[in-house]
Amino acid sequence: MTHRRAVALMVLVTLLWSIAGVVTRHLDAARSFEVTFWRSSFNALTLAIALTAVQGRALWSGIGRGGRLLWGSAVCWAVMYTAFMVALTLTTVANVLITMALGPMVTALFSRLFLGQRLPGRTWLAIVVAGIGSGWMFGADAASGGLGSLVAAAVPLAGAMNWILLQRAGQAGSQAPDLLPAVMLGGFISAAVTFPLAWPLQASLHDLGWLALLGSIQLALPCLLVVRISRVLAAPEIALLALLEVLFGVAWAWLGAGEQPAAHVLLGGGLVLLALAANEAWGLRQRPA
Repeated sequence: MTHRRAVALMVLVTLLWSIAGVVTRHLDAARSFEVTFWRSSFNALTLAIALTAVQGRALWSGIGRGGRLLWGSAVCWAVMYTAFMVALTLTTVANVLITMALGPMVTALFSRLFLGQRLPGRTWLAIVVAGIGSGWMFGADAASGGLGSLVAAAVPLAGAMNWILLQRAGQAGSQAPDLLPAVMLGGFISAAVTFPLAWPLQASLHDLGWLALLGSIQLALPCLLVVRISRVLAAPEIALLALLEVLFGVAWAWLGAGEQPAAHVLLGGGLVLLALAANEAWGLRQRPA
């Protein structure tokens, strides 16, 4: 895969990720935990079929030998799947996506705390600026009685912990388990946990069609693509391109559901995105040729 093709695919990935918000605004009867249950179920089923087709019986035998790293990663994926969809039912798409965009900053902090990695000055500055912007957003959201941003904050926290586990697996070398099945297992765990809270199921056939789209095309397909892309693009480049999800997602919700972002979201979110983009772009610039 060429670099140009990898960049184009990463843009496609962000486009697919970004449709979740606007799709949830067009559901008839499914709400909150039922939305999460169906999306996670369709995601897990799609990945089970795809990974079995590629790996065969080795997929399931590898899961049995996965150990704590595999299941820890699966729990992180389950938290991300669940918190993301529940947050979308509690607050605006813009709030959720900008809160999720804090992932690189949280990951940097976790890397310093758990892996002892040193952070450059530019990253510390970006963390401070992003913290101010997110605090502005969270404060305004809390003042209005909303919990959506706090629920959405579980996504970057779980994502950062998942990255730490991936780093641990990388340090283990050939002894490390394959953590790709954790993406699928996270879907099964999320579906199992939310099923009792989703009962009785009320989704219409119209809703099931949209939720099947979310589970397979919006989530499973881009997750598989980004694993392939990560072999070609550097981490800062992926993180920088991933910010397009915020712009695309807010635009879809605005154009497709009439959900105009509030002023505090635009101002606070602008600070967050500016800090993240500047940090990742500078890091990419400093990479050896």
